[in-house]
Amino acid sequence: MQDVYRRIAKVAPTMATVFITGESGSGKEVVAATVHEMSNRASRPFLALNCGAIPGNLIETELFGYEKGAFTGAESIHRGCFERAEGGTLFLDEIAEMAPEMQVRLLRVLETGRYTRVGGEREYETSARVIAATNREPRQAVRDGILREDLLYRLAVFPIVVPPLRERDGDAEMLADQFLRKLNESEGTQKAFSRTALAVLRSHAWPGNVRELRNAVQRAFILCDEQVEFDFSSQEMREPAQPFLNIPVGTALADIEKQAICATLDACDGDKRRCAGLLGVSLKTLYNRLAGYNAAPAATAST
Repeated sequence: MQDVYRRIAKVAPTMATVFITGESGSGKEVVAATVHEMSNRASRPFLALNCGAIPGNLIETELFGYEKGAFTGAESIHRGCFERAEGGTLFLDEIAEMAPEMQVRLLRVLETGRYTRVGGEREYETSARVIAATNREPRQAVRDGILREDLLYRLAVFPIVVPPLRERDGDAEMLADQFLRKLNESEGTQKAFSRTALAVLRSHAWPGNVRELRNAVQRAFILCDEQVEFDFSSQEMREPAQPFLNIPVGTALADIEKQAICATLDACDGDKRRCAGLLGVSLKTLYNRLAGYNAAPAATAST
């Protein structure tokens, strides 16, 4: 993390585009916000957009805005992210989940510094600095056809890799102390970690990274009185049993794929973005597969 801090300090004062990679929950948005806060743009807007959470047909209007009358329901001008982040920083999280056709449009904006609102003809200039991030391995995303290679080259002017929490020796304790201190301040309490809790902080792998750690501290804070303990055997902390499929030998590959997709979607309670992440495919690919199945019912999963 010391290397990450040094790289942030070096790149923050520049105009360079930053490309942040790391596992989900490792703190990529915090890194992006820190680059912004340490730059001469700190007084201007910092705008974050999760590219994987917005349907493909809406992300264009979110990025570039639209003119009044551009489509049914467009009753007034809408300023897109590039316009609202003018002079500041636009953070594009989960950039690999953006539809390929939108990646082409984004590349043009990065190359020319110009964009056009949907339904408009006038070109606008943008001075917003772009910082992008992904939880995928970039080269693999290119090989899988999820991320355009030319866009990767344009974004990765200055790459920053955020290591997972399990590789950051001592960080779990430091971060947990910070989270607990803020909770004590907000609630007017003086709770502290027990020795057992400190041992758990050092030994647990934290697969959900900083996000998992923050949530665990908050849950333990609520459940405990004076001394904060982590109970990974409790319902609140235990990971649910993973469902599985029984597929007979000789089942057609297309049928195996369909069963795996439908069962995973069912296990994710219909959350398509989470389902796509677990399956290692883009959100667009998942939508295309589901459309091809004509809304077939999810396969039954055994636990």
